Amino acid sequence: MEAAMKITLLAVAAMAVLSSVSAATYNVGEPAGEWGFGINYGSWASSKQFIPGDSIVFKYSPQAHDVLEVSKADYDSCSTASPITTLKTGNDVVALPATGTRYFICGFTGHCTAGMKVAIDVVSASSPSTPSSPAPASGPSASNSPPPPSPSAATSVRVMTGLGLVVLLAGLMA
Repeated sequence: MEAAMKITLLAVAAMAVLSSVSAATYNVGEPAGEWGFGINYGSWASSKQFIPGDSIVFKYSPQAHDVLEVSKADYDSCSTASPITTLKTGNDVVALPATGTRYFICGFTGHCTAGMKVAIDVVSASSPSTPSSPAPASGPSASNSPPPPSPSAATSVRVMTGLGLVVLLAGLMA
């Protein structure tokens, strides 16, 4: 009876720890990590797997840029008329609590049409670890952009932490 209780408690603790370490934070546009010109945000976003609980951070100069969360229609047309949210601090953290696609643009005149827009597709944690097809390129320099980077350090930390906890728990149960 006591052994069964120990195993149950360890399993519950493991689930709690694994769920708390699964969240990752991504700087939009990493490795440069700055919301600005010259970054192919379509390629950047398609190289990541965003899951509920993750966060994205927009870092920029508030005198030069801002961040508007907008509808898909406003994203497609670069319209700033009806933003869902306006962020202006220069270090804006956006939580991604649920699955679905979120759309962000720079509200400064001409910046969105010059490529400062990103669609963040949040998928369930059980989805494949890499996106099946990249998002369409955005901006005038999109065709000359380098290939997307490998999965971010946040993804590697998420996997390594989870594996480490499984090994630790297996040792405790032995």
